[in-house]
Amino acid sequence: MKNALSAMGRRTAPPPISWLMQAALSRPQIISLAAGFTDSATLPVKISRQVLNRVLRSSKTGQPALQYGITAGETNLRQLTARHLQTLDQSPSSLSSSLQRKSRTSTKDEDDKIHSWERTMITGGSQQLLYMTVEALGDEGDIVLVEDPTYFVFLSILQSRGLRARGVRLERDGLDLGHLETVLQRLKKSGGLRRTKALYLISYFHNPTGVTTSFEKKRGVLKLLKKFEGAAGHPIYLIEDAAYRELRFKGPDIRSALMVPGAAERVIYTGTYSKPYAPGARVGFGILPKLLFTAVQRIKGNHDFGTANLLQQLLAGELKTGLYDRHVAKIRTRYGRKAQGMKQALARHFPSNVEIWESGGGLYFWTRLPKNISTGVKSKVFRTALKNDVLYVPGELCYADDPSRPKPDHEMRISFGSASEADIREGIKRLGKVLRKYCP
Repeated sequence: MKNALSAMGRRTAPPPISWLMQAALSRPQIISLAAGFTDSATLPVKISRQVLNRVLRSSKTGQPALQYGITAGETNLRQLTARHLQTLDQSPSSLSSSLQRKSRTSTKDEDDKIHSWERTMITGGSQQLLYMTVEALGDEGDIVLVEDPTYFVFLSILQSRGLRARGVRLERDGLDLGHLETVLQRLKKSGGLRRTKALYLISYFHNPTGVTTSFEKKRGVLKLLKKFEGAAGHPIYLIEDAAYRELRFKGPDIRSALMVPGAAERVIYTGTYSKPYAPGARVGFGILPKLLFTAVQRIKGNHDFGTANLLQQLLAGELKTGLYDRHVAKIRTRYGRKAQGMKQALARHFPSNVEIWESGGGLYFWTRLPKNISTGVKSKVFRTALKNDVLYVPGELCYADDPSRPKPDHEMRISFGSASEADIREGIKRLGKVLRKYCP
């Protein structure tokens, strides 16, 4: 009998994160350095209780919080979120020395327009916004450009929707602009540019490599996309995924691509409160170009009528009282200490021929073994690591199926997010022992 599933239902593969989580949960003794979970010890139980008690203290505030809300998100939280992003983009620490020397000519009205609350949408985590954006932009067979490597769950979204991904090489300060231009030229020559809808960029403490994209490169990316729009016959959007932006524990902040002149109609900025606050309070947000905002809002209406209202009231209370900012400052210190512990363990236990990419924020270290040593799911390294009760993310999962190059298979993502400091030391020790066996 013929399968009744839709093409998407048949096509959608199981997300890699599912079996990585299952491997960790089914073996309690395993030390997981794989999943990008946040630190349970820092979850804000006390302050969440304070805010929710305040919300639910009377029917005047409690009843609206327990009722359906607005599809795009509650006005109060949208305004607070837009103001929060405006503060991040205008803080002195976010400006490079070269930009500080230039006089700032924008007025407050212009800044408000850049971070418009009316184009700000509240979602069920940033993952929902990424999915709906792909749904609004892409037809089956369309193309999205991604960093090489990139967030493997986003690759799963593209695969599920039947879109193709094309990789652009990543450097220590963001995309290789020369390679981006080459990729765009190839697509123009092959006719693929007309199917190219967006470029997906994880701009802060990149998942998986930890790289942060400089503001100069964001400006360069938008310039190149604009250059090829005429040949494409439609806008090519920049999706800036800033999920890890607030998990910065050293170095200056970098302004978002929203601050590039003309970005309001080309940049889709996505962020989340899940990573800096709590994954259980699954609330994300984004600022979208007006045309795309309308389309995504309609799609969201079909998804859920609006993000959970009670969670929105919780986050609004945190932002309004300053509790959110104090909590973020606390976890930055915590993650900085854990990252330093992992760095020391890596230096002590990993072979000297393993390249280690350090980050100033986020949750990850990226490591590269010699090219002849496979770290993939079926590799001896991965299987031996499992036998030794330590789990990492194979780097091959983070690369798109791009026919223009072979998929690298000698890297790994290692997370310090959820593991205790003792488990980080022991997990790296176990993993180092495995690597020394295969990387003499």
